[in-house]
Amino acid sequence: MSVRRLSPNQPESFAFKPDTLKAAKRWIANYPPGKQQSAVIPLLWLVQKQEGWVSEPAIRAVAELLDMPVLRVLENATFYTMFMLEPVGTHALVQVCGTTPCQLRGAEAIMAVCKKKIGAKDHRSADGKFYWQEVECLGACSSAPMAAINDYYYEDLTPESFEKLLDEFAAGKSPPPGSAIGRQCAAPAGEQLTLTDPSLYDGSRAKKIKIPNLPAKEKA
Repeated sequence: MSVRRLSPNQPESFAFKPDTLKAAKRWIANYPPGKQQSAVIPLLWLVQKQEGWVSEPAIRAVAELLDMPVLRVLENATFYTMFMLEPVGTHALVQVCGTTPCQLRGAEAIMAVCKKKIGAKDHRSADGKFYWQEVECLGACSSAPMAAINDYYYEDLTPESFEKLLDEFAAGKSPPPGSAIGRQCAAPAGEQLTLTDPSLYDGSRAKKIKIPNLPAKEKA
């Protein structure tokens, strides 16, 4: 397991925004008295959604809100790789899957685009808009290669379609997620090859079963 440490560059303070604090209290209320510390992961996620990453002052704020040791919150933040421990791009956090299925389908070419347009991995781009990293399997093997950008999956990527995608994010747009080739979910690429006749699944072939009248109960 890799060692994950907090960024050496930390803000002076952190404060929950009203909407974030409201959501945090709603999460805390889901747990019985004395078990509020179980909300630590949802609260860290709310912090990340507000700030883009989890800072040391934010960890202390979460600990205070949950009345738990700061070290315990730190343990969660540094253990789970879903939490970013340094500032990320203002426009896009790009996580490229580099596991075997994506690797075999061209993940290296996708990462080469990241290096060209963003820079070194695990660092923000020069303009501060992007941050990219290589991650382990994201569970979209059937539509490899793919990348998670912010909250969504972008699949069936090619270097050309991926460059266009990054350009759209750089322009402040929010491109629709999903397959770059129009694939439906995890269906095979190309046109449908099975169940092409709707009558196979629309119920029209089902026989109409006539239920006979049941005899009335005999009187006692």
